[in-house]
Amino acid sequence: MATTQQTYDYVIVGGGSAGCVLANRLSADPDVSVCLLEAGPADWNPLIHIPIGIIGLMWSKLFNWAYYTAPQKHMGGREMFWPRGKTLGGSSAINAQCYTRGNAWDYDQWAELGNRGWGYRDMLGYFRKSERFENGENEYHGADGGYTVSNLRHVNPLSRAFIESAVACGYRRNDDFGGATEQGFGLYNVAQNNGRRCSNADAFLHPIAHRDNLTVITRARAKKILIEGKRAVGVAYRKGRFGGDRHLTAKREVLLCGGAINSPQLLMLSGVGPRVELETHAIPVVHALEGVGQNLQDHLDVSVIDIEKTRLSLRLGPRFLLVDAPRAIWQYFVHGRGQLTSNVAEAGGFLSSSDDERLADMQLHFIATIEQDHGHNLWNTIKHHGYTLRICDLRPRSRGHVGLRSADPMADAYIDPNYLAEPEDLAQLVKAVKIARRIMRAEPLASHRSGELEPGDSVQDDATIEAYIRERAETIYHPVGTCRMGHDDRAVVDDRLRVHGLDGLRVVDASIMPTLVGGNTNAPTTAIAEKAADMIREDARA
Repeated sequence: MATTQQTYDYVIVGGGSAGCVLANRLSADPDVSVCLLEAGPADWNPLIHIPIGIIGLMWSKLFNWAYYTAPQKHMGGREMFWPRGKTLGGSSAINAQCYTRGNAWDYDQWAELGNRGWGYRDMLGYFRKSERFENGENEYHGADGGYTVSNLRHVNPLSRAFIESAVACGYRRNDDFGGATEQGFGLYNVAQNNGRRCSNADAFLHPIAHRDNLTVITRARAKKILIEGKRAVGVAYRKGRFGGDRHLTAKREVLLCGGAINSPQLLMLSGVGPRVELETHAIPVVHALEGVGQNLQDHLDVSVIDIEKTRLSLRLGPRFLLVDAPRAIWQYFVHGRGQLTSNVAEAGGFLSSSDDERLADMQLHFIATIEQDHGHNLWNTIKHHGYTLRICDLRPRSRGHVGLRSADPMADAYIDPNYLAEPEDLAQLVKAVKIARRIMRAEPLASHRSGELEPGDSVQDDATIEAYIRERAETIYHPVGTCRMGHDDRAVVDDRLRVHGLDGLRVVDASIMPTLVGGNTNAPTTAIAEKAADMIREDARA
């Protein structure tokens, strides 16, 4: 098919969490033309918009990249499942909607590393700008943004019992993880609007889709950044599975918003990255930049699962299919309430496992059903009532990388998170299992328990817990860091998110995080994009 070409001021690659924000803010100027490319389809599937639909989206190959990692040498050689959103809204369209921001310390650390303007006080304004907080504006929350943050409309009684058990263990209660502190236990605020998921596409893209100066192209897989000399001038992409190659020209900037996997992959496919990696795949070196794809960080998560005797949990058995599901469908579509509005991970908390109580180092997600293998293994969810407590190490020391499997731009990237490479990470997760068990065996939650499904009664000492972690721990879906912001020779972007050594090219997504924040990553990614939009406009006026 013939190659077509079009010209815009800005070409945004990736219609995920950050890309939707940039499309909104940049196209607010009617004199600026913006094109947004998204590799996946539009977000038409009802499961995206029904909060509990996250369960079904884990199975999707259409709306989910459904990546697998390289074999993990410290975890028995497992190739681990990594879901990432592949539709407008990106991973905000398939996540559990939990609204947290991390700790103020996270952002102050970024600033201490030399990244000017990235401290907590700088970022707080962008969190507030993006947000429409259901409970009203205050020092920490905004009320005028598009990103609707609400209270849960459905709470399983077991979620409340879990919070009470954590309080009984001496932990504080916290009704707002995005407020003065993240420490404590409570119900998560969620990215929902009237009981419906509020993805970043819902918040930022769909309300302004009518703008004449904004073009959105879905099913558009970016193949290469077009670079002339040391300046990015456009993007080559393929439209659809069998479509021809097309080119877009960017008069001002190309903005990469593909996330921690796709952004470094596209840079390397374009000849920007570690020289050895590029030469291995016979890709001409356009600009050697050793940090591209390095510094991969993620929250590794381990579960404790109990069988429940009081039958309050979600069990996908005959009663659910014949009684509960029809009632839930009626409640949702008539009143915008009921079980379908659940984000599944309704309750949770943050705690410090060390003597320093100022900084949480573990996060918990309580799920009022049996959840195994990202929902792929449903046998025990059908067979038993039960509940799951997932707990992760918020500040892992291990670092991995993203590379190329081949020079084929249609191939998946090579992903090696290098989990548990540092012994301290394994020790933290052993501690996490013990903490989780202590909370789950405290009252009132203990009254609902009939036995432990995982790790199981035979797993008690540190050695058997370590073996369980290596065999069963999984991602909690927070990869970051592969286009790290900084000013040293391993950094990829500067503190204005411009790619070092190239003009007209920025990265705006979770890959720019120097270190992983202590919490869920969608709200921070949204704030990063809000700040980036301001910087892009400022630089255009300079």
